[in-house]
Amino acid sequence: MPYRAPIRDFTFLLDQIVGFDQVRATERFAEATPDTTQAILTEAARLCEDVMVPLQRAGDQHPARLENGVVRTPPGFGEAFRAIAEGGWVGLAASPDHGGMGLPQTLATAVNEMMSSACLSLQIAPLMAQGQIEALEHHASDEIKARFLPKLVSGEWIGTMNLTEPQAGSDVGALRTKAEPNEDGSYAITGQKIYISYGDNDFTENVCHLVLARLPDGGAGTRGISLFMVPKFIPDADGNPGTRNGVRVISLEHKLGLHGSPTAVMEYDHATGWLVGAPHKGMAAMFTMMNNARVGVGVQGIGVAEGALQHALAHARERRQGRTPRSGTGAIVEHADVRRMLAQMKAEIFAIRAIALANSTAIDMATATGSDEWAARAALLTPITKAHGTDIGVELAGMGVQIHGGMGFIEETGAAQYLRDVRVTTIYEGTNGIQAMDLVGRKMMDGGEAAFRLLQEIEDGAEAARANLPDLADPVWQAAESLREATEWLVAQDMTDRFAGATAYLRAFARVLGAHYHLRAALAGDAPRRALAEVFIKRILPDHAACLAALRAGAEGLYALSDDDLAA
Repeated sequence: MPYRAPIRDFTFLLDQIVGFDQVRATERFAEATPDTTQAILTEAARLCEDVMVPLQRAGDQHPARLENGVVRTPPGFGEAFRAIAEGGWVGLAASPDHGGMGLPQTLATAVNEMMSSACLSLQIAPLMAQGQIEALEHHASDEIKARFLPKLVSGEWIGTMNLTEPQAGSDVGALRTKAEPNEDGSYAITGQKIYISYGDNDFTENVCHLVLARLPDGGAGTRGISLFMVPKFIPDADGNPGTRNGVRVISLEHKLGLHGSPTAVMEYDHATGWLVGAPHKGMAAMFTMMNNARVGVGVQGIGVAEGALQHALAHARERRQGRTPRSGTGAIVEHADVRRMLAQMKAEIFAIRAIALANSTAIDMATATGSDEWAARAALLTPITKAHGTDIGVELAGMGVQIHGGMGFIEETGAAQYLRDVRVTTIYEGTNGIQAMDLVGRKMMDGGEAAFRLLQEIEDGAEAARANLPDLADPVWQAAESLREATEWLVAQDMTDRFAGATAYLRAFARVLGAHYHLRAALAGDAPRRALAEVFIKRILPDHAACLAALRAGAEGLYALSDDDLAA
């Protein structure tokens, strides 16, 4: 599968569009100089192109399997993960106190996207570890940090997140896994968890599970849940894997895609675990990992979209079919409708990549400055990054199949794998519907203040651009104003009406944000940047109006249909 890391786009976005210079200007991230950034991007690109890309098809054709209780990953996955670990990529944004590089999350976001394009089935492994590292840095005791973080940061050990149970999916509060105190201060964890990415593997010394469970005095619902560190092997006095713990993989899921990554059903039978954070406050600690993962999963969608675009473009340049009004080679890339799809893919990817990098920049600024406004900006953008990033990943992977024509439906071309692999990203780490409800609910508890600040920046930018690019600036300003009015309407509604239009609102917000970043690119870039901005603003941005119309329809019409009316 062809893939070349889009270093030029990353550099342009960081230097010209998303305000990464503000991150570099902080004392916390002063080492993230342009030279360091370029070195990071270049080395990550080399790893992805040379080491990970060859595993994309191999992992699909030789799935992870469970043999006599041992998880076997596809050939080459172990060597590639060790290359990732030895390069320091797992701990790129982790604290130097535990062996990390301490670089901005924004750079980790760029690297994670490249890895997702190259081989998503493998990229999941370091992503899970990164989320666990952040959760432990924020919530674990010093003893747990000292015992687990250096091994996780180095990639010698790997981390997982255990929330879902057979009867408790998105309703985490319905979990049944229990934690009983042991005399030595540890806890005995008993229960079953499902859909656990990299629940085990054959290439790291240990697997560290963050498990949600309920203490004997834990109340009902999410308020009574605690978080525990439960390793596969209990570390000995020297910090090395010791006694086998009471945790095992009882089966691997048979999935639509991501065949190379083991997704496990885990059984905990009086497994020894240690409390992370305060008793009954496990959801707060787990949400640190989940929010990290939500940005990461959105980036997975973007990475797959980039891979699908490059794959489709290579095919379109080679495939000869029919005639076009313009003279040329006869390749289908010259057909107007194929060119439309490729241009749309390119424009969509630029827009959502900018949103993800702006999201990560806000996270870095909140970390470096402690600013509530930056934290609110990061919180607002997180559900948009996750939901729109994965929605676009699915849409563009499907478009890549379409560009291949009948060959796209044939597995040997590899086009279908992108679509199969990315499909789950709209579901895990909180379905995209839940992300949208979070945006119109929790993220609007400030009355829309964070949203209005961002919309004001968009309108100010469009106003300033009118002198040079009025045909692009005017529709961006008008779209932002329409979104402002819709947000004012939204915050005045009850939650049922908000939730009914949540998905439409999130998509409208993403459209306006994407147009904003494309307009900036048109001002700062060359003729191709302006042409791409025109594709987005004139062909894709109008989608926001339909979304806002759907938002204002409210919930009444949905509930006018009974369950029986929806049946055959």
